[in-house]
Amino acid sequence: MLKIVLDTNVLLVSISPRSRYRWIFDALLDKRFTLCVTTEILLEYGEIVARHIGDQYFYETMMALENLSNLKRITPRFRFNLLADPDDNKFVDCAIAANAVCIVSHDRDFLPLREIEFPKVAVVNTAGFKVLLNG
Repeated sequence: MLKIVLDTNVLLVSISPRSRYRWIFDALLDKRFTLCVTTEILLEYGEIVARHIGDQYFYETMMALENLSNLKRITPRFRFNLLADPDDNKFVDCAIAANAVCIVSHDRDFLPLREIEFPKVAVVNTAGFKVLLNG
């Protein structure tokens, strides 16, 4: 099963049943991939979901995530600091520690990872992730 890290904004836009990105959340619920997270990432997911969608979706989303057998909690032992933004580095460190296939994001702040040879961290957008998932 693919191990991936979802950027918070990708998770956020995939939650609504009316979203064109809902297929990501459905694939997660259907256990088509393993979502790798750290405690920091889960906290950010919760904070952003509560702020943008509301407390009801916050509770439902966090309960759904917490109960998934394909949610893998990762504890990175090293901080690589490969990106300028410390908030983005937690996703990179998680991906490296989990040996994840990629980070799924539309955030341009992850683009410098393409130039870093080691440790290699792939970043794909949602269209690229769909190809990986269905490939």
